[in-house]
Amino acid sequence: MKISTKGRYALRMMLDLAINDTGNYIKIKEIAQRQGISDKYLEQIITMLSRAGYVKSVRGASGGYKLSKKPEEYTVGMILRLTEGSLVPVACLEDDVNECPRSYDCATIEVYKRLNEAIESVIDSMTLGDLMEIQLDKKRV
Repeated sequence: MKISTKGRYALRMMLDLAINDTGNYIKIKEIAQRQGISDKYLEQIITMLSRAGYVKSVRGASGGYKLSKKPEEYTVGMILRLTEGSLVPVACLEDDVNECPRSYDCATIEVYKRLNEAIESVIDSMTLGDLMEIQLDKKRV
């Protein structure tokens, strides 16, 4: 599994919105400048986040974006699954029932199951709030 640029940038954008939340809406150009990411690319990502209800938007001169909920209410997994889709390491784990004709006799599936469980335990237990603390600690050093 490899997280795409879209997934990484979505996570950075959500973290930026959380860290820079003053109650006012934040312009995409400000996020782009702070993150060193093209504002055109961020506009595509923010549309996805907005449609999912993860961010609120306001148009106009004083418009921009902000989180719809508290940072602690977003897990890393929520954001990555929105942008990436399935995060399972192999296709045969994507469905609830494994349709692979070799699944009954496949020892290697156990490796992928454990890998998937490890990935899920990390991304579903870490929140934007956790990432905010980590980021702020890094700035203090």
